Amino acid sequence: MTNAYEIDLYGIRRTLPLIPIDDTTAFASFVIISDTELISRAAGELIKKIGDVDVLVTAEAKGIALTYEMSRQLGMKDFIVARKGIKNYMRNYIGVEVNSITTAGTQHLYLDEADADKVRGRRVCLVDDVISTGESIHAIDELVKKSGGNVVCRAAVLAEGDAAKRTDIVYLQKLPLFHKTASGEYEPVN
Repeated sequence: MTNAYEIDLYGIRRTLPLIPIDDTTAFASFVIISDTELISRAAGELIKKIGDVDVLVTAEAKGIALTYEMSRQLGMKDFIVARKGIKNYMRNYIGVEVNSITTAGTQHLYLDEADADKVRGRRVCLVDDVISTGESIHAIDELVKKSGGNVVCRAAVLAEGDAAKRTDIVYLQKLPLFHKTASGEYEPVN
């Protein structure tokens, strides 16, 4: 049975394990958070596509390293992380719910007042490693809008499945979902 998918991003090859979603469908697990080589290359390629922005915002946790590297390459002073839990330092926070394909159950994302102030009235690029159902990026979008920010770009390394058909995101490569055949092997769904 096919249990992995090979990608090549600008000359960097990775093997992604296939993870079943249900009895007939699987996704290729792309975990970029600790892949320094891929983060550096992907960040450089993404910043060519995002246009003029003032601040980058991502959700905890897999997009943090990518967003850090993008902000570093852009010469930005900082970036914003929407947190999955309320931290002791957070004051006057705002929150939204999110349901992601890679995480079971409902999650919450939060911005505290200090981070909300950093996006208010500014051009914001939302960053994620993979956009699939779009739930995570939509939740970050809601947080930024509640904070008074202007979302001008939504960026990801990969667009999975139907997300690749979206016209409101920029990404580096399409990532298919996978369907289990009658023989029990997975094949990409275009």
